[in-house]
Amino acid sequence: MAETKKSPFKAYDIRGRVPEELNEDLAFFIGKACAQMLSAKRVVIGHDVRKTSPILAARLAQGLASCGTEVLDIGLCGTEEVYFSTFHYKLDGGIMVTASHNPQEYNGMKLVRTESRPISGDSGLRELEAMVMKELQTGVPLPRVNNPVSLPLHHRQDYIQHLLSYFGGATGRSPLLKPFRIVVDAGNGCAGPVIDALEPFLPFEFIKICHEPNGDFPNGIPNPLLPENRHRTAQAVRDTKADLGIAWDGDFDRCFLFDENGAFVEGYYLVGLLAEAFLRKPHQTPLRIVHDPRLTWNTIELVTQLKGIPIQSKTGHAFIKERMRQEDAIYGGEMSGHHYFKAFQYCDSGMIPWLLITELLSQKDTSLSRLIEERKRRFPISGEINRRVSNIGAVLKAIEAAYACNALHIDYTDGLSMEFSDWRFNLRGSNTEPLLRLNVETRANERLLKEKTEELLRRIDEYGKP
Repeated sequence: MAETKKSPFKAYDIRGRVPEELNEDLAFFIGKACAQMLSAKRVVIGHDVRKTSPILAARLAQGLASCGTEVLDIGLCGTEEVYFSTFHYKLDGGIMVTASHNPQEYNGMKLVRTESRPISGDSGLRELEAMVMKELQTGVPLPRVNNPVSLPLHHRQDYIQHLLSYFGGATGRSPLLKPFRIVVDAGNGCAGPVIDALEPFLPFEFIKICHEPNGDFPNGIPNPLLPENRHRTAQAVRDTKADLGIAWDGDFDRCFLFDENGAFVEGYYLVGLLAEAFLRKPHQTPLRIVHDPRLTWNTIELVTQLKGIPIQSKTGHAFIKERMRQEDAIYGGEMSGHHYFKAFQYCDSGMIPWLLITELLSQKDTSLSRLIEERKRRFPISGEINRRVSNIGAVLKAIEAAYACNALHIDYTDGLSMEFSDWRFNLRGSNTEPLLRLNVETRANERLLKEKTEELLRRIDEYGKP
């Protein structure tokens, strides 16, 4: 039986190096424990393009089946396809084998229960970990099953129709949609086949780069959140004179947009655009929009102007999803590129956002750069800046004390947020590293943004010395 050197159970999912931290035996026990914890009759599994994903998924299926659970396999897919299959077919749970944007030697799992409710640190993942560790300590040899124990689930057609329902009904050919030229960069991850399945229903010309799934990642691990990974998509937009560009991470639960000039669009401004996309549709009662506390003013202004109700939630998918359910919110967004939808059972999707943005561009008959330039002017931002410190708590207290006398509002929803008449900031600690993450925004004042960002960074460096 293989031994693991370090637990791969994290705050929100399972993730670790293969085989040191995550291996076939652990996958079997995770499946067995999940079946027992959920009393699951039917569970769907899927996997990303990594070379180790199919075998981990197979052993996961064997663990589930060992408890009498019927395992439905959708094969190579994106994480949201597991979410969709779980709620659409009313299954007892779903497990996606993926390490998303982590380095090639990693793999992991994302787990949900009925209605695609997340299984994370405070909603079952710790209990699951305890069950798995207990099994590992028994040292009982695991059964080896040569024949597949899962049944194929052909979900893709239903999933595509669900995506199209956000604007074009059953065909997607809404007269509002313009024939945009769009660069799509799957990064050799899992998004390519979905784009191919959507293409016949849409009036767009897709320019496909790094399109074929390839677990060797010949063009690097797909993670467009890193600035150094954006050049390829941006250049393709400029070279082809495309109307916009879209890039995804490996399991496409996040999408990232580029305007017609190849400029990267910060996720913060997309939250406001997606809120507007919903608020402009006919509705009878005020719509609630959930957002994270890192950057807020642009989202709050847009939502309020369009008669919606902005609601702040702690950062993180489990917190956003729970708050959306509590508030019956139609949409929730984080500046990190995660976007959540009530009609998608409050789950995050990397396909729905860009579909809604193309509809908004068509309705307004404008370009993406024009759509956001006024928002960027009104609320310029620093972008998230990381600083390594010796004591996160001590630095947060020192920063609060330094600015408290002039603050109009102080909030602790997630880290420390302090608001002043013409600028605000959020400073929060990393869950996994001795890092502080800083975000600053101002009211139409680039000079003040630069001044306050530099000032805060100097203080963080000073207070954070060992």
